[in-house]
Amino acid sequence: MQNTLKQRYEQLRPFLNELQRRLFAATEALAYGRGGIAFVERELGISHKVIQAGIRELKNPEQIDPERIRKSGGGRKRTVDTDPTLRSDLEKLIDPATRGEPDSPLRWTNKSTRKLAAALNEMGHKTDNKMIATLLHELGYSLQANRKTEEGGRHEDRDAQFQHIHDQAQAFQNEGEPVISVDTKKKELVGDFKNGGVEWQPKGSPERVRVHDFQIPELGKVNPYGVYDLSANAGWVSVGTDHDTAAFAVESIRRWWTTMGQATYPNATKLLITADGGGSNGSRVRLWKTELQTLADETGLSISVCHFPPGTSKWNKIEHRLFSCITQNWRGKPLTSHEAIVHLIASTTTTTGLKAQAELDTTSYPKGIKVTDEALAQVNLEKNDFHGEWNYTISPKNR
Repeated sequence: MQNTLKQRYEQLRPFLNELQRRLFAATEALAYGRGGIAFVERELGISHKVIQAGIRELKNPEQIDPERIRKSGGGRKRTVDTDPTLRSDLEKLIDPATRGEPDSPLRWTNKSTRKLAAALNEMGHKTDNKMIATLLHELGYSLQANRKTEEGGRHEDRDAQFQHIHDQAQAFQNEGEPVISVDTKKKELVGDFKNGGVEWQPKGSPERVRVHDFQIPELGKVNPYGVYDLSANAGWVSVGTDHDTAAFAVESIRRWWTTMGQATYPNATKLLITADGGGSNGSRVRLWKTELQTLADETGLSISVCHFPPGTSKWNKIEHRLFSCITQNWRGKPLTSHEAIVHLIASTTTTTGLKAQAELDTTSYPKGIKVTDEALAQVNLEKNDFHGEWNYTISPKNR
């Protein structure tokens, strides 16, 4: 069977320099005839401008200067390599917390690349929409169609609460105090089930998984509860095997503090937690507050909490700084065991320096624990003047 153009090119490519690759593409385009340049560009991924240059050189070989063949790795440096703040300024433009109008949940953006390029050029950078598109893909962003993610009506103080969270986080960080974002990642089936995405495997040998996603009784599901440290760019995940309760949520924060936080912030006197308004760490969950009181008494930290307003749970930092990275890291890999899940989470890193740790938590966390009015009254809780139901501080009782 005759090799295709692409197969022939891939066989020769390791032995060709820049000039030889250009002339190979030009020769194939001329041999193809009408439409040859477009065909070779599509098949080999070589720019039509390069192919046209090769054709000119074939027709005028005396113009070829062998001394000017570019060495491997040569050529003009990318703007992002010579402009050290371009990448960070782009992230600031699409960072929901710093804009005050968070309209890009997770690592998604509906800002056009042309508008982003124009804004960056106004800031003194030299870029264009094609470069911005490339950078967005490198940073993990992608274009998204409409999706049902709205969780409720827009609260009239939504934007003000976002600004309050941002101001509080900035104040804590300026004082060198820890700020964490917390949430529970979606439950995951444990076993040889299909996991979204693809990974490199020998051709024709995909990893085989079950056809149906029926829970394996002896393996069950896991509840990964995450803690993301905004200043240290570090994440902790407790992989729970029981119920996702407030006790489990606070225990996960306790394990983060013992394992990572205390060493990072040895002089800390307080802690800021940003959390969703619902779930195991919801603003109305009594057990969440009584468990935080226990944690405050144990650590001596005053624990401040800022909840995101209704309908905005996906704007929490942990979603696009930790959970999305974990999902990318284990894409295409079946979560075959508890150990595999812990390993995949702990091996998650990014080019921006994210580090993660994970631990299996097999403790039983019973559901339905009732907290009486008397027990709730014992919590040393001070509400903030602005939406005290969302913003409050729990201080140690021994202070």
